[in-house]
Amino acid sequence: MSTSSPVEVSRAGGVATVRLSRPEAMNSLDVATKNALRDALTEVAQDESVRCVVLTGSGRAFCVGQDLKEHVAGLRAGNADLAQTVFEHYNPIAELLATMDKPVIAAVNGVAAGAGAAFAMACDARVFSEAAAMNLAFSGIALSCDSGTSYWLPRLVGPAKAKELLFFPRTLKAAECLELGLATHVVGDAEFDGVVAQLAGALAVGPTKSYGAMRRSVAYAVGRDLSEALAFEAEQMQRTGSSADHAAAVEAFLAKEKPEFTGR
Repeated sequence: MSTSSPVEVSRAGGVATVRLSRPEAMNSLDVATKNALRDALTEVAQDESVRCVVLTGSGRAFCVGQDLKEHVAGLRAGNADLAQTVFEHYNPIAELLATMDKPVIAAVNGVAAGAGAAFAMACDARVFSEAAAMNLAFSGIALSCDSGTSYWLPRLVGPAKAKELLFFPRTLKAAECLELGLATHVVGDAEFDGVVAQLAGALAVGPTKSYGAMRRSVAYAVGRDLSEALAFEAEQMQRTGSSADHAAAVEAFLAKEKPEFTGR
C-alpha cells in the first residue's frame, strides 16, 4: 500500500481499492488529489492482475468534490480556470471509472457531493453505508454540473428528477438514494466493509472481460437505435468469444464442472 499521497491504492485477491485519503478536508479534490486519483485509476485500469476496482473515501466523507478553499485562492489570484481542471482531471477520472475493462464499485462511506457524487454514479455498483448521503451541490455555488453528472443522473433518476435535484440541491440520505436508484445497496455501518469486500471478491473471480464488454455495451446502447446496439454487441461478442475464460467455461459446462475464470 502507498500512503505518501492523498490517494492510497491497495491490492488483495484481484481487487484494487483506491481510497481518497484527505479526511481532514472531507476528501475534497485539490490539484494534488485530482492528479493522484487520475494516475491511480489509470494504473489499476491497465493492471491485468486487477479484476475489480473499489473507489472509496476515508473518514466521514466519500468525496465532497472540488476543494473550494484552493479554488477561492485561485479566484482571488486571478488564475482559477475551471475549464482546465475539467479537461485535465474531472473528465479523465469520470471516463476511467466508466470505461475501464473491469467492474468498478463505489463504496460510499459518507457524503458524496458535486464531482464526488458524479464519480460514484460512474461506477457499476454503489454500496452506501447507512451514514452515507449524496448532494448535487453545483448550483449552490453557481456552477454547471461536471464529471458526467448530466450523463448519469438522468439515466438513473429520469430527466425531470435530475433537473429537480440539480436546481434545488439537498442532502439525500442513503434510504432515499436507494429509492431513487442512486444507491444499489444500503447496509449498516458495521457490515459495510464486509459487504463491499464480498461483492468485490465475487466480481474479482468472475469473467472480467465479459463484465468489461457488458458495461461498454450498456453505455453504448443508451441513445442509439437497435441496429447500432446490435452491431456493437456483435463486436463485443467476438472479443469475448475469443477469450481464454470463454473457452474454459464452455469446457467446464460440458464436463458439468464449475468454471474457474482467470480474467483473460
